[in-house]
Parts: sequence; structure tokens; C-alpha cells
Amino acid sequence: MQWTLVIPLKPLVRAKSRLSDTAGDAVRPALALAFAQDTVAAAMACRAVRDVVVVTDDAVARRELGLIGARVVPDTPAAGLNAALAHGASSVRADHAGAHVAALNADLPALRPAELGRVLNAAAQFPRAFLPDAAGIGTTLLSARSGSEFRPCFGTDSRARHLASGAVELTVDGVGSVRQDVDTGDDLRAALALGVGPRTAAAAARLLIAD
Repeated sequence: MQWTLVIPLKPLVRAKSRLSDTAGDAVRPALALAFAQDTVAAAMACRAVRDVVVVTDDAVARRELGLIGARVVPDTPAAGLNAALAHGASSVRADHAGAHVAALNADLPALRPAELGRVLNAAAQFPRAFLPDAAGIGTTLLSARSGSEFRPCFGTDSRARHLASGAVELTVDGVGSVRQDVDTGDDLRAALALGVGPRTAAAAARLLIAD
């Protein structure tokens, strides 16, 4: 089974505000873009991934992620994360009604294609499923097989919200790179310890990050 991944990305100037104590305003947009570039590149290298759709209105991100091979659609609803994801999934299924769709965070700079493949293969067993983040509070991936409603519930306490929506929580060992999203300086240090992609490594080299 192959999946189309929908990756949302807010305008870079507003992205990753919780990293302000680690990355200043002059660096943070480039860091957010690097996260997304490494996430998309790793996702596209996964055998279980058919294609990647990025939902964003950011002109720089649109250009750079398009160069990697992602299909970029504008955030037409402009009504937040879940609306952007629903719009992306609808766009995918308008072109391919039988598509298996999964939402993936744009801030997974340590993402490993093989680990993502294991998560997607596990998700294939259920109509809807999700993977909690490393903190055990949020969500980094939500899947909906062909014929299943997508219903993204990202945001505060999204793990609990996805459980309440009827999605199955995936328990897959050895997939830390798929769970390690980056919102804070501590998250970035954890991702760096796992080993990030080349664009994030270059961007992070501009920062002074204590161990």
C-alpha cells in the first residue's frame, strides 16, 4: 500500500515561534524551512509514499519544496492547521478518489524513510490511525485509508483528541525519528541527537545550542 502525505506549513515568518529562545527572528524562518525540506526529502524517499502534497501560502517554501518534488497547494481556507489539512486531503482525493492519505508534521528533521515506512505499514491495518509525538501529548502522523474520513484533530492535546475521534493509536517500536517533532530548544537538541537531515544541520550550525 502506498500513501499520499499531506504536510502543512504556515508562513515561515510565523513558524516555530516557540523556538524564539533558541533561534532569533533572523534565523528561525530558515530553520523552519530546513525542517520542512528535510522532512519532505525523507518522506519522498520512503517506499510506502506515493507522493507528497504541501499546503502552504509561503512563496519561498512553495518554491523550495517544489524543487524537491512536492506538489504544493495554496492554503485556500486560511483557517488554521486542521482546515489546511482537510483542504489538502480533499485536493488529493479530487484527483485520486481511492487515495490513502496521511497527514505528517513539517518539523521532523531527523525523519528516516525506513521508520516512516514501518509506521505507514502499521497504519494500513486500520481505517484511521495516528502516531503520538515524543512527548506523548501531540500527534505527528494521522492516516486515513481509502474510503475513510480524514478528520484531523491537530492542536493542543491532539493525542487525546485523535483518540476521542476514534482513530487507533499506533504503537510501533524503533520509530523515534517519526515522533520527534521540533517545537522547543529541547526538541531541537533531541532531534540533533538522533541525527538530522543536511539542511537542518546546516541551519542549526548557525545556532549556539548547549548540550
